[in-house]
Amino acid sequence: MSINSVIFINRLIEEGYTHLCVVPCSFAKGVINASINNKNIEYISCASEAVACSIAAGLKISGAQPVVIVQSSGLANMASCITSLIKPYDIFFPILSSWRTYKEGDSEIQHKHLATKLPDLIEAYGFHYEILDSTNLDKSIGQVNKCQSQHQISIIEEKTFTSVELDPQNIQNIDAYIPRSAFLKKLNTFFANREEIFVGTTGNTSREMFSLMNKTDNFYMAGNMGGALSLGLGIAKSGKSVVVCGGDAEFVMHLGGLTTTGRYANDINLTYILFDNEQNKSTGGQNSYQGHLNYIAIAKSCGFRVLNKTIFDTNTFEKAITKLRGLNFIHVKCNIDKVTPRPPIAKIKRNEI
Repeated sequence: MSINSVIFINRLIEEGYTHLCVVPCSFAKGVINASINNKNIEYISCASEAVACSIAAGLKISGAQPVVIVQSSGLANMASCITSLIKPYDIFFPILSSWRTYKEGDSEIQHKHLATKLPDLIEAYGFHYEILDSTNLDKSIGQVNKCQSQHQISIIEEKTFTSVELDPQNIQNIDAYIPRSAFLKKLNTFFANREEIFVGTTGNTSREMFSLMNKTDNFYMAGNMGGALSLGLGIAKSGKSVVVCGGDAEFVMHLGGLTTTGRYANDINLTYILFDNEQNKSTGGQNSYQGHLNYIAIAKSCGFRVLNKTIFDTNTFEKAITKLRGLNFIHVKCNIDKVTPRPPIAKIKRNEI
């Protein structure tokens, strides 16, 4: 059995919960979508799990009643906030975290370690945990409420919540954009058999690169969301030319990578291509809520040489990639593609370039 996601959100509202601070996870997409559809609880999309935890702490000490929802790999991102703010200040609020399992060849490799070590991580934080009951709504709400008086994390398993589709007004309309695959194919043709190293960020970007860019030298970064640019900087600092293929949600998770990379604008050959589909596609298509950002201006202020307009078509894109030198940033609006296969473990676990 699974918890009815809509009823669960309504029960949270009845219990007095006011905000959901979220970094989306596919295990929780039902309850996340139900909260987005419900105007009686505020959904806060967060750039990282540490941000979610800090916002929730601020809400709680101000009299609001937040709930945090993250995935297990992101629970590690919350380490400093938990150990240096939540614990020593005795701030209590519910944290719901998925527990991603791992099966060789059928799971993302970033989940392998915490598939068995998640309890150890939670214990190291000084927290307890309980598996959220998926058979009894009253019991599951009671488990959530228990987190208001003790440091405890509620664990979400794969089918804890029922599926919920976003209401039409909450779905991003990106029909005007062409799929990311069209741009990746251009990269594959132009950079065929050259020395550039391509770094693909976690999720569907790396999957599509594996399927569509067989003539380029690719590093598929599974996990470590927000770290693709910093990884690329390390490669570039070794003297190699690098192209990082990132995404809109990935862009904001660790913005310090952008400011650090810009420091070396005169020393490296690196191009950061932001493929912006305005959503967290791999976790259910939720809006990334970043329409207020001027990605180009941010990159320019950090020291990147930018193309001063967003790219929507492959002709403009092709012209842009033929003029790369030094440190560059390109912003591309794109649509989504059908999910492609994961790169095999042997390709992902590449540790030399």
